Amino acid sequence: MKTKLAQTLLAPLLVTGLLLSPLAGTTSTASAASAVTTAASTTQAIKVYIDGSNLSLPAAPYVKNGVTFVPMRQIFTALGASITWVEKTQTIIVRKNTTTVSLTVGKKEAVVDGNTVKLDAAPAVKNGTTFVPTRFVAEALGAKVKWDNAAQAVRITSIEQQWAETYEEYEETPEDDRTKLTPKEIVEQNDESVVLITTNKALGSGVVIGDRWILTNNHVIEDASSATITSIYGDEYKVQGVVVNRPSSDLAIIQTDESLYLEPVSVGYTVPEKGDKVVAIGSPLGIQNTVSDGLVSNISYEDGLTYIQTSAPIDHGSSGGALFDEYGDLVGITTAGYTSQADLNFAVSVAHASLLMGLLPESPQEDVAFLPAILPDTLKGASMETITALMKKEFGSVSTGDGTASFSNWEVKRDSQGWIVLTADIDPRFYTYYGGSSSEDIRSWAINLGHELNRMLPGETIQVIISFDRTFGFQPRGFAENEVTALGDNKWKVRFPVLDMQLKDQLYIDMRD
Repeated sequence: MKTKLAQTLLAPLLVTGLLLSPLAGTTSTASAASAVTTAASTTQAIKVYIDGSNLSLPAAPYVKNGVTFVPMRQIFTALGASITWVEKTQTIIVRKNTTTVSLTVGKKEAVVDGNTVKLDAAPAVKNGTTFVPTRFVAEALGAKVKWDNAAQAVRITSIEQQWAETYEEYEETPEDDRTKLTPKEIVEQNDESVVLITTNKALGSGVVIGDRWILTNNHVIEDASSATITSIYGDEYKVQGVVVNRPSSDLAIIQTDESLYLEPVSVGYTVPEKGDKVVAIGSPLGIQNTVSDGLVSNISYEDGLTYIQTSAPIDHGSSGGALFDEYGDLVGITTAGYTSQADLNFAVSVAHASLLMGLLPESPQEDVAFLPAILPDTLKGASMETITALMKKEFGSVSTGDGTASFSNWEVKRDSQGWIVLTADIDPRFYTYYGGSSSEDIRSWAINLGHELNRMLPGETIQVIISFDRTFGFQPRGFAENEVTALGDNKWKVRFPVLDMQLKDQLYIDMRD
């Protein structure tokens, strides 16, 4: 069956990317977001066209130092964005689903989804109308901008229109022009383009998309301070840092310190159809470039993102791996799997990777670095309240093969023997249904927590207790006497430790199945 874009659900996909280039790290010079430059002085009024339609404006656009300015409200509205004007600070806040852009009048900087971008020209107020630099604001929302010198016009193609045109091209492509491949042929074509990523925190997979660039999941690299890439030929390459990332779609592009000399995968916008055959290549459990195949079980949409559900098995270490369709095209980046007889495995659509690639500079830059550490270097001298807040924020849940296990009611105290004791409660419903099958995932989470606590609190003796706590309308049997408490009014509380971890120079864990 022909590959096609999900036309009726394009909009949720489109707004998740920003096509600003270059953008390395968190600060860059937005050369691609600079002015629309005119080759000749304007002797006639400048017109603005969006998707071929002339944009009606309350004030005429103008050019200053090669930058074309347009009234802000009309262009943002035409591009489908909402606007908030903060009078006190003269700040413009623009939102389009998951994309947020902030500009300030007179300031040659903008903030795009938390990243600071330098501008060639600042927004300005003229005769009571706020003007913004055309190319920057349009490209910030994924649009393409061209200057038509003959017509003295700015021609903007919205990202929605770009997708519609891409869809039409796919629809007009005869099926005979594309050759379906066997799984073996797909592997032969793409195997060397998938690599193993080893960080100081975890294992994952990645897809080569350039001479020194690798696409992977953000969660593979987000808390790492060092990483290496291993090819199927056994060659190892040091990772220099993260070029661009987008936590909302769980995608990141990392850069090696030297050329890979591996065939890059072409990244497009195709979305397979339910029932299509797919092949996954990744490194589950660190077993490099393992191949599995299956079907597209479903296409789902959540928070502006498109996910491909597949029956192709994946496991820990497959995160950041590749999902190919039966034509050998990359259609997804494998992200998560759930332990189930239904083979619930998911990949984020490659369409979001294409949008992320719009943030790449023209060539590798040498000032890339790893992402700022999520956890502090030390908690030495920190109050128990500070440690409690950190546990709530960073260790409040864990993703398992059965779903997300959450931990609430965190408390941190120093006991009479000088131990730092951390306690929390596991979601009782999750534990009731999945306590046994998710025990290894929870154990791994605890070991990582123990490692981080030992690093941040060197020399301290630490205990972590995670408990089951639930109230019943009957007196449960089979528990130890001290695990059941009568509350009165035919209510009984059951509380017992699910996990008891103790550590200092060594680590010990006791888990209750």
